[in-house]
Amino acid sequence: MMNTSTNLPRERLIFALDIGGGLEEALSWVDRLWDHVGLFKVGKESFVRYGTEIVRQIHARGGRVFLDLKFHDIPNTVVRAAEAASELGVAMFNLHALGGREMMVETVGAVRRFAERSEVRPPVVLAVTVLTSLNDSDLKILGFGRGTGETAIHLARLAQDAGVSGVVASAADAAAIRKACGGDFLIVTPGIRGVTEVAGDDQKRIVTPFEAVRCGADYLVVGRPIRQAYDPAGEADAIVGEIARGLALGDER
Repeated sequence: MMNTSTNLPRERLIFALDIGGGLEEALSWVDRLWDHVGLFKVGKESFVRYGTEIVRQIHARGGRVFLDLKFHDIPNTVVRAAEAASELGVAMFNLHALGGREMMVETVGAVRRFAERSEVRPPVVLAVTVLTSLNDSDLKILGFGRGTGETAIHLARLAQDAGVSGVVASAADAAAIRKACGGDFLIVTPGIRGVTEVAGDDQKRIVTPFEAVRCGADYLVVGRPIRQAYDPAGEADAIVGEIARGLALGDER
């Protein structure tokens, strides 16, 4: 069952705005898609290229931002970064659950206090479990004793216990995380693909939008399938349609 804190199916679609070629080119995608998607994901590539200005420009155009910088450092450093993200007014940001419980607890507390002082709605804090570019063999090489699924559930529970609102996790892990963490815990799912093969794909655990929704994802992050489409806005609308179809089947249960 998907979390009911999101409303329209469109609001559940996050467009990955990691695009080179200049700030104006990146913002042209915001102009093209602002009424077809719910949020724009600003990741490391865009943020390093364009800095905080890209966030301000997205806001100026009426868009909402998921700041995907995956903070992972000592607690004090992550807290300061989280406060800066809150000052920017982003709707979501994330950190690595592998940073530890103390880091997550202190970050959630700092964000809450900032929102109370500023009398604003706090951003959603998400924890990254296992990157979708990693599979069981990769984790074994890194020295983990558990596979991706078991590790993701463990880290999701740790994040929930620390007060984090949800996780970024593969759709392959979403159903198990939903069962372990309950219906109010947000699940944001990258690695979403359609039926068309995407050139240069480095994701290893991928699913379609419909499958992700049926697995329990609340938000879907989509980049290349929209960017590389002949009609990007039309592709976004088609993905939203798949989200709606998955939601409708869920409501019938």
